[in-house]
Amino acid sequence: MELRLHDRVETKKAHPCGGKLWEVLRIGMDIKLHCLKCGHEIMLPRRKAEQAIRRIIVEEETHHEA
Repeated sequence: MELRLHDRVETKKAHPCGGKLWEVLRIGMDIKLHCLKCGHEIMLPRRKAEQAIRRIIVEEETHHEA
């Protein structure tokens, strides 16, 4: 799975707050995720994080070169 810093991801299971959307804050042996609903941050081993992620949300770039 190709994760990049500040990607937004959707998890298979919801966080206890009900949110499924997370932002990637750190990538390495562990992945640090920030819940976009309640602000909680978690660190998971890369393998466990990749299993928990359903999809990477692709947003269209708002910057256009002139």
